[in-house]
Amino acid sequence: MSNSELKPAHVFEQFAEINKIPRPSKHEDMMIEYLKKFGKDHNLETKVDETGNVLIHKPATKGFENRATTILQSHMDMVCDKLVDVDFDFHKDAIQTYVDGEWMHAKGTTLGADDGIGDAIELAILASEDIEHGPIECVFTRDEETGLTGAFGMKSDFMSGKYLINLDSEDEGQIFVSCAGGINTTATFTFKREKAPANYFFMEGSLKGLNGGHSGDDINKKRANAIKIMARFLYMEQDKIDIRLAQWNSGKMHNAIPRDGKIIFAVPTEKKEEVMSDWNIFAADVEDEFHVTDPTMAWDMHSTNAQDALPKDSTRNVILSLQALDNGPLTNCQDEAIAYMVETSSNVASVQSSEDKIVIVSSQRSNVMSNLRNMANTVKAAFELAGASVEQNDGYPAWKMNPESKLVKITVEAYRKLFGKDPVVKGIHAGLECGLFSEKYPNLDMVSFGPTLRNVHTPDECLFIPTVQMVWDHLLEILKNIPQE
Repeated sequence: MSNSELKPAHVFEQFAEINKIPRPSKHEDMMIEYLKKFGKDHNLETKVDETGNVLIHKPATKGFENRATTILQSHMDMVCDKLVDVDFDFHKDAIQTYVDGEWMHAKGTTLGADDGIGDAIELAILASEDIEHGPIECVFTRDEETGLTGAFGMKSDFMSGKYLINLDSEDEGQIFVSCAGGINTTATFTFKREKAPANYFFMEGSLKGLNGGHSGDDINKKRANAIKIMARFLYMEQDKIDIRLAQWNSGKMHNAIPRDGKIIFAVPTEKKEEVMSDWNIFAADVEDEFHVTDPTMAWDMHSTNAQDALPKDSTRNVILSLQALDNGPLTNCQDEAIAYMVETSSNVASVQSSEDKIVIVSSQRSNVMSNLRNMANTVKAAFELAGASVEQNDGYPAWKMNPESKLVKITVEAYRKLFGKDPVVKGIHAGLECGLFSEKYPNLDMVSFGPTLRNVHTPDECLFIPTVQMVWDHLLEILKNIPQE
């Protein structure tokens, strides 16, 4: 498949334009200006709220004026990650895409299809002159990935539609009707560095090549977490050798499973060969443990220059906390209909060192708000026991399924008509902005769906091209069948 064969062409044309625009989370200003100009160029009423969310209104086509207003919604920011050896500035450079078979990729970076393809579908709807629909509000929210800032900041009178279709899901043929709530927990260890004892040897260990992934969508796929693996090694060594930790850097995003990392630590010189031997044995054991999900692990251990290190107690506390920290799926949903789905989980996402601090970020998710709080408190307690100062954000609410949803019925019937089979109607363990919308617009009837994406939030992110046409056709069929006010 070549670029000229991408269908629907008008959607991929919009996606190509979007990928020329730098749009890291919290830095969406150029995208906001692009959307404002798009609305003006197409003579469409456009407004921007104080948070930076953009709404472009398109009137109904002839004969559909009495239909209820439908909101199409996606987020304008993207997760920015790249391969270590790729020279790329997400604040300046355009995403470089390529097609491999039926999949679209980016050259060494995240693709931005989460949620650029949703944005592109909305813009294609706005630019079209040959489709049937009632009044439409196309909404583009900012900073979904690192704080749901746009959804949090949106006022309850910004949107006026009765139905909302969120275009931020990643599996075609699956219709999402509920989502998990989430809380981020940030632990900070403070210390005064000191020189390592005399006759200590400094070593640098690194691990890369893990698959990583999304801490909601991929948390149940048994993928290795680089932070937890390195914590395991340091804990085992600390149990028998006096270790002084100097640096620990792993993970970048609060909602991603870390796929690589580096540690620098010192051990008594006479123990360096033992540590190297332990590292090699440990690496072989872990590779066997994750031979299905993470078959491309790359390990390295070598000597490095001496540097100031954490005090012994601080070293011990950091390692103990990360060994003790719950990570991965913890419980599945109790309701029989969705018993397959993860209910509650936790993911340690990043460890970053500085001169006098080590900051650890983790995220907890649950479809049950009381259990979300319980899980967040469990993680908080582990860090507090280790002497860290702990902060938690306000989190975001879960989106509870509406069993009386008219939109779900319309969506399912449209899919059945087009493709001759039923879609899967389900909840999702990842967070969606629908949770916040349901809090501010309690009468809003919502669904979420989108084309198939894989390896989101990583440089391996890819879009399954044929599903874009399927989602487009499905969306048009739904719009034709939105009921009257």
